[in-house]
Amino acid sequence: MEEINALFSGFAVAMTPFNLLLMLVGVTLGVIIGVLPGLGGANGIAILLPLTFTMPPTSAIIMLSCIYWGALFGGAITSILFNIPGEPWSVATTFDGYPMARNGKAGEALTAAFTSSFIGAFFAIVMITFLAPLVAKFALQFGPPEFFSVYLLTFCSFVGMNKGSPFKTISAMMLGFALATVGMDTVTGQLRLTFGNPELMRGFDFLIAVIGLFGIGEILLSMEEGLAFKGAAAKIRAKVVWETWKQLPKYWATSLRSCLIGCWMGITPGGATPASFMAYGVAKRVSKEGDKFGTGKMEGIVAPETAAHAAGTAALLPMLSLGIPGSPTAAVLLGGLLIWGLQPGPLLFVEKPDFVWGLIASMYLGNLAGLFVVLTCVPLFASILRIPFSIIAPVIIVICAVGAYTVHNAMFDVWLMVGFGVLGYLFKKLDYPMAPMVLALVLGDRAEDSFRQSMLFSQGSLDIFFSNYLVGGITAFALLLLFWPLISKFIGKKKAVAA
Repeated sequence: MEEINALFSGFAVAMTPFNLLLMLVGVTLGVIIGVLPGLGGANGIAILLPLTFTMPPTSAIIMLSCIYWGALFGGAITSILFNIPGEPWSVATTFDGYPMARNGKAGEALTAAFTSSFIGAFFAIVMITFLAPLVAKFALQFGPPEFFSVYLLTFCSFVGMNKGSPFKTISAMMLGFALATVGMDTVTGQLRLTFGNPELMRGFDFLIAVIGLFGIGEILLSMEEGLAFKGAAAKIRAKVVWETWKQLPKYWATSLRSCLIGCWMGITPGGATPASFMAYGVAKRVSKEGDKFGTGKMEGIVAPETAAHAAGTAALLPMLSLGIPGSPTAAVLLGGLLIWGLQPGPLLFVEKPDFVWGLIASMYLGNLAGLFVVLTCVPLFASILRIPFSIIAPVIIVICAVGAYTVHNAMFDVWLMVGFGVLGYLFKKLDYPMAPMVLALVLGDRAEDSFRQSMLFSQGSLDIFFSNYLVGGITAFALLLLFWPLISKFIGKKKAVAA
């Protein structure tokens, strides 16, 4: 009851005309940031942070958080329309979103993505409202062993839950791990696999790899098939939102499961990207139509979008209650709070209740404003597909090149993007899955750091991954998922013999 009263006082703070205007401005800017590959929510907020210095702290953080909501929504747009993830966590959305757009269902795919994003974020906001103290204590239990067990669970769930070839999945993942090792070793400071090239010291940036693999790779495939001088089919119907909403309730179990996965990965903090991959992998395994995932199934959009937005929102909880940012964007917001003289942590709820509850109330309103802005523009977004690909392809290449260049302001990254584009083309021609490689590339270095820190603590003993109920339970579950295909085959043979 106390939380509800505090939330209502927060709504009184957030619902001033000035703050409501900032919400709409923030969401609109965020959508633009999410659409541009290579920019990302964290970079966008960092760029726009100086604009808020003259504002009151509450208004400033409301605008920045709404930029975050907009970026979360915007990342799905280019993923679905052009197979180019605007954000890292939108990679899994491309697997079924882009095929749906190619099949003339861009409006349905966009509506499903935006609605799922809203549901995932709303679920996480409710959790933040009522479970902040309890979750804060839980997050404090996570050290290097727990973090590694979470990453291991993500990798194993993708191998064990994938209905494709295990050999191809593991091969692609191993290549991703190899690429993740390039650069400076964060533990010893040694250079690895740089071959004397100073440009490789910073390693392969995930965004550059994703832009090349998905964006340039898709354009190369389209060029091979022949550039069409007519637009793709895009049914523009005013009722597309209502028609899609009628279909979404049957995926309620997928949404709930993805919300739980996302919130857990956001609090721990695992991050929105592994949450989206894990939710997609689990949905593919559990669904009756799992073998059709990747051909344009709406459930394949609902799962990753719900989980990614639940994780992205839940990452703000440890930032507010502990001062520990759960994502790069939360880290930028943390920097903003420190600039305004606010120290995140348990005392923030006591010393600045108006600020905290005003921010939480703005999460509800900003999420709602974001849904309104993007849903009203669904027909507009879908109509982009009517532009002939021979016209849009050069524009996409330029945007991809600019996005890759702006990551580190280096021309070398543009050539890397082209190289990854060729690799993506070969993967598609040879029917190798790109998702495991992308997952290993983005999480490989973090998993390695956590593993090596754990080994230093335990003096080389693997027993540390079973040292308490939390890390032991996660590790055991990860191993169960990894060997689940073998276990299920064994159980099937036993039943066949018994029959």
